[in-house]
Amino acid sequence: MVSSSGIGMFWDNVLFGSRMANPLYQNGIFCWQSIPLDANPGHPPFLATIIALGWTLFGKSLYVSHWMMFPFIFGLLWQISNLVNHFIKDKFYHIFTFILVIADSTLLSQLVLVTPEIIQLFFFFLALNAILNEQLYLKIIALAFLGMVSYRGMMLCGGLFLIDFFIHLVIKKRSLKQFFSFQTSIAYCIAALPAIVYLYWSLSTRGWIISHPSENWGKALAFSSIEEFIKNFGRNILVLGLQFVDFGRITVIVFVLITLIIKRTYIQWEKVLTLLIIIFFSTIVIYSTSLLIKNTMGHRYYLPSYLSIGLLACILINQYNIKKTVYIGLLSSLLLGNCIVYPDTFAQGWDSSLAHLPYWKLRKNAIEYMDNHNIPITETASFFPNNTTIDNVDVNGDMRSFRIFSGNENYIFYSNVYNLTDSEFTTLRSTYDILETFKKGGVRIEILQKKDTGTLNTTMPLSPSFIK
Repeated sequence: MVSSSGIGMFWDNVLFGSRMANPLYQNGIFCWQSIPLDANPGHPPFLATIIALGWTLFGKSLYVSHWMMFPFIFGLLWQISNLVNHFIKDKFYHIFTFILVIADSTLLSQLVLVTPEIIQLFFFFLALNAILNEQLYLKIIALAFLGMVSYRGMMLCGGLFLIDFFIHLVIKKRSLKQFFSFQTSIAYCIAALPAIVYLYWSLSTRGWIISHPSENWGKALAFSSIEEFIKNFGRNILVLGLQFVDFGRITVIVFVLITLIIKRTYIQWEKVLTLLIIIFFSTIVIYSTSLLIKNTMGHRYYLPSYLSIGLLACILINQYNIKKTVYIGLLSSLLLGNCIVYPDTFAQGWDSSLAHLPYWKLRKNAIEYMDNHNIPITETASFFPNNTTIDNVDVNGDMRSFRIFSGNENYIFYSNVYNLTDSEFTTLRSTYDILETFKKGGVRIEILQKKDTGTLNTTMPLSPSFIK
């Protein structure tokens, strides 16, 4: 927690965290109707409420925001350990399996951010463990809270229902009538009630649920023709495949696939089939939706599947005599995945690995440079997720705001952690000069000035490039 306390709100968490939390902090932590339309994606403001509560009790700061995540981080790791224990009883092997599962690059990145992802994963694995251990009341509670974290939490509830259904039929070999008993039906109805109440409240008070009236985040299904939809569908399949093998996961997935084929006659299929059901159905509602819409969903959306694949890989390692070598290879692949940085013109899930860590110190240095050289932040454009107030990122009371890039601004604050469109990148390189570069590892920040605005007006000489 201490080491990550300087990491600001990043990616969608600027919206789900500080932008939604500020009106709740000012007007009351449960005054959800106070969230303005331009900062309201329609999701239940679960994370924002948690953050606003922390600010109210302990003071508004980035440090407090991170500490409010700690109970959910601890709870998530605890539930992952319980899941591992369900499949692996040996205590020594349990530890190494747990390490491999949590070594996923995307999970490690989420653990250092202020994000609803950790909260969602905690309730997901709490519900999953309750299903595997047939703990009815705990399942109801976990599903009820999961459905209130976000719309995606509701989608994960759908995946958990299917996991429960297929484990009941395929693994436990019980009847369909037993699954749809009065007890099970009532349990799922009660679990769904908080989400249904929220959706009703949202619709009755705002007049919309999912489709934002201002279309701030675009139209998910705005296809001009069947041909465009089919082309987009094919592209989304490729993107989804890349997301599953990205950041070192390719080694784990290839290992699992090869082992399932060549060792199929030696495998304890009950455990394997249970995990395959979890892997496939946990995020089925999410990836099915992602394939149909214009913009695919992010890497982190599939974390329940990623972590289950890691657990399956550890179970399959027992099929080999060279267990240590295989284990070290898989673990190294996942950890080295944090070092992957793609070219600027290739969109990267920067919140899905630890590659973004150098950005935060470089960003601080770049802002200090701008202040020292009289470059007004209010006249400087930047890109998502930095085109907002400094306070929304750093929670430090600095209300100066970067502009949304239009190509007309005199100054640009650019980093390769921002995913630009091809046209934006072309404009940047053709009409702006680089004044200063800040670089560390694979992360780079550039301060640029428009070519036709003359020389930079400063009260002090330009410093050498900051190469950290």
